Amino acid sequence: MHDAAANQAMRADEIRGRFDPALVAIVLAIASLGVVMVGSSSIAIAEGLDVGPFYFFVRHLVFLAGGLVLAAIVMRTELKVIEQNAHLALLLGFLALLVVFMPGLGKTVNGARRWIDLGISNFQTVEATKILFIVWLSSYLVRYRDALQRRWVAVLKPLGVAGAMVVLLLAQPDFGSAMLLVCVAGCMLLLGGASIPRLFAPVLVAIPAIALVAVAEPYRVRRLTSFLNPWEDPFRDGFQLTQALIAVGRGEWFGVGLGASVQKLFYLPEAHTDFIMAVIAEELGFAGVVLVVGLFALLTWRAFAIGLRAIEMRRLFSAYVAFGVATCLSLQSFVSIGVNLGLLPTKGLTLPLISSGGSSVLMTCVAIGLLLRVSYEVERAARQVALRRGEAVVEDAAPADEADAQPPVPLRTGRARVAPVWGGGA
Repeated sequence: MHDAAANQAMRADEIRGRFDPALVAIVLAIASLGVVMVGSSSIAIAEGLDVGPFYFFVRHLVFLAGGLVLAAIVMRTELKVIEQNAHLALLLGFLALLVVFMPGLGKTVNGARRWIDLGISNFQTVEATKILFIVWLSSYLVRYRDALQRRWVAVLKPLGVAGAMVVLLLAQPDFGSAMLLVCVAGCMLLLGGASIPRLFAPVLVAIPAIALVAVAEPYRVRRLTSFLNPWEDPFRDGFQLTQALIAVGRGEWFGVGLGASVQKLFYLPEAHTDFIMAVIAEELGFAGVVLVVGLFALLTWRAFAIGLRAIEMRRLFSAYVAFGVATCLSLQSFVSIGVNLGLLPTKGLTLPLISSGGSSVLMTCVAIGLLLRVSYEVERAARQVALRRGEAVVEDAAPADEADAQPPVPLRTGRARVAPVWGGGA
């Protein structure tokens, strides 16, 4: 009997997981669309810079290939190893924000000091900081998930860490990334089970400070006023938004045709990066806009579904990583699309995996690699549970630890509870 139980445990430890096929398909669809649209939107810009018509297209492919390598490395790394190094991730996140101020490394572009010069390309360090912060906060939520409902300090500590990062980002300045980081922190705390009054009290206090920061710089005020009425000054403050709206209007239902955009011909600024969605709207029309929005909606749904399944398998760190990545990618895509369609004030955020870029493409691939790793380990744990319950599973060979084989539990039982509550008690 003992030999049979040991045999079954050994077989469970040899089971492999599986990367979520739906997530892989969605990511490939988004990345493929991005390759096509970068190629279409960047030819005129590249020729204007006299670097060859396919310069940005080839550059995007190179960074996408590098991102796939990084994603593959993350996908082969056990999440318990990543969790054990969460404090190192936080330290690296702060160092990444500080290194841009070092002479010889930091580089100023358009008045903002957000990049480091790697020789072959510039790297925007906040892209790495966002991922590192999600890893640290996921670990924090696991360690303090009970205290989040009972103690103010448990909620204030991660908000304080996010606040310190925001100060460094505003010094660069990078208001958009700072607000994105704050939103990710708030959403993850909420999903991690923080008491809602304890979470929203500091947020309400911070709102006036954020408003003051937003209007402290004249260029931010001009962006807000031009957003409210871009046609009042269409050749200066409202230029970006008016050109984007013209592109969207020209697209109508099915677009003017791939490659036939007029606005990308030196009218629409940053047509291959920040305003690539406007080019999509012009060339592919309303149908193209719906396609992009639908793909990102599916990506967000799949990421949250993976996180929810991780919670059911009592793999809380995995769940919070999935929630954090889902929140970050969905918010960034929402802001980027909203800016291009005139729904939000102008802000320089790229559209993940679609906009041309180096650091954004690389770090988005890392984020997707984390999501796929979560899906792999959750599937592996489910197969181990099925084997030990005597159900049929597909057996492959791969090492796993005993924690993988914990049975699923209801979402609101015992210490696995993660639902936010209104009261202060657990």
